[in-house]
Amino acid sequence: MKEDAPGAVLKRERVRDFILDLVESRSPGDAIPSERSLCARLEVSRPTLRAAVDELVAAGLLVREHGRGMFVAPEKITQELVSGRQSMTAPQAAGAWSSRLLEFTTFPAGARVGRKLRMSPAAEIVYVARLRLVDGAPMAIEHLHIRADLVPTLSAEELEAGDLYEHLRKQHGVHVQEAVQAIEPTVVTRAEAELLDVPELSPALLFERLTSDTTGRPVEYVHSIYRGDRYRIVSRLTLDPSATEPPTGLGHHPGIPPGDFAHRETIASSTRGDIQAGS
Repeated sequence: MKEDAPGAVLKRERVRDFILDLVESRSPGDAIPSERSLCARLEVSRPTLRAAVDELVAAGLLVREHGRGMFVAPEKITQELVSGRQSMTAPQAAGAWSSRLLEFTTFPAGARVGRKLRMSPAAEIVYVARLRLVDGAPMAIEHLHIRADLVPTLSAEELEAGDLYEHLRKQHGVHVQEAVQAIEPTVVTRAEAELLDVPELSPALLFERLTSDTTGRPVEYVHSIYRGDRYRIVSRLTLDPSATEPPTGLGHHPGIPPGDFAHRETIASSTRGDIQAGS
């Protein structure tokens, strides 16, 4: 990885993805290579690598042990909000939402994103970093990874105005139907704090979402950082009157779909904040 990769945001993103790939390929307690070794392998500076490591330590994915090195953190306990077999709708978030494009480029998906989108690591994705604002105030930083073969004419204008899923449907013939979205607490890095206009290490919410179309094909992988002081989630859940005992042994399926993809009505979710992070 060259230091002159197009843009600082993209450089941090690719370093983060490489280290995440190491974490996901190992077991809790396993060591990962030293910072010196990773800097040499990725051809990045120590501060760039350390910023990515600090972010993953803060997110609870890595553990630093003084004098010993860095290790994969223990697995997190997952608590699902609703059954994965239910459906959900989410209304448009409050406030006037807009976007400011930070980066917009195309490059190979790589191992981690390729796995998520079920495509070759060499296949191209459109990478987008954008700052989301509510009534002009910064609210979130989004990192979008979209299959490039599905959106060959995607423009910067589409990413800064209107609803992205609406653009995908009308301009590119991509019909998004459902998504799995996981949410967990984290803190902002120095770079994120500058963009969000909050102090470094301020509380935040980390959103990760995998969106699929009507055929079940993954379309988009997104991870976003939302300000913890301005954003909260409120869910209104309605039990189906015909439901009896809840099924057992289904396993956890964390996350919630960010929007009314299939126009279903089993469970309604009222959200304050932009749970439709792709809008």
